[in-house]
Amino acid sequence: MEKFHTPFRDRRAVIGALLALGLPGAAQAARRKIAPPPPPLVTVLGDSITAGLGLAQDRALPAWLQRALDGMKIQARVFGFGVIGDTTQAGLSRVERIPAETAVCVVALGGNDLLLGADPAWTRENLRAIVTRLKARGVRVVLAGVRAPGLLGIDYARRFTEIYPALARELGVFYAPDFFTGVIGVSRYMQSDGIHPNAEGARIIAERLAPVVAKALKG
Repeated sequence: MEKFHTPFRDRRAVIGALLALGLPGAAQAARRKIAPPPPPLVTVLGDSITAGLGLAQDRALPAWLQRALDGMKIQARVFGFGVIGDTTQAGLSRVERIPAETAVCVVALGGNDLLLGADPAWTRENLRAIVTRLKARGVRVVLAGVRAPGLLGIDYARRFTEIYPALARELGVFYAPDFFTGVIGVSRYMQSDGIHPNAEGARIIAERLAPVVAKALKG
């Protein structure tokens, strides 16, 4: 029986054509394989301070936190998820809308609870629910503490202030103590309303948060 032989030059031409057709797809696949993953996402769940009320976006807390982490050579993307007027209950109502790719969530809520004179037990349960839901999604949490001023009553201030470190211990999350202390009440760091930080105040708050966020990113 005579075997069929393809001339060598014909075989080479066929192989060359196949390679030419395959190379673009192969190159794209190679690029997809070597493309680095995006930096981990840090979401800041908060109120008007996170939203940057009265400030340009590049002078608000999330932007300063991004700069602080960049300065520490920490790879991360910071996303501000603040809503003006949010209480802890309002934050709880939208916690499921935190981006799915969030690696670390800074929970910076409670200031509006204080302004409303909320029962500390109510605030505590809202924060517990927020942290529990985030942890169930595999998100590492940084709980930003709020210190209640004594002018609201010594007992009330104590019970409210103790919510944050107690919850951080109970739930095993990262804790950033009293992140607003030293800014609120200091005129050079505050806007004219006496409630919201100016750009310099937002920078100080962000730089206090950054080392704790960096630890959370490292797990």
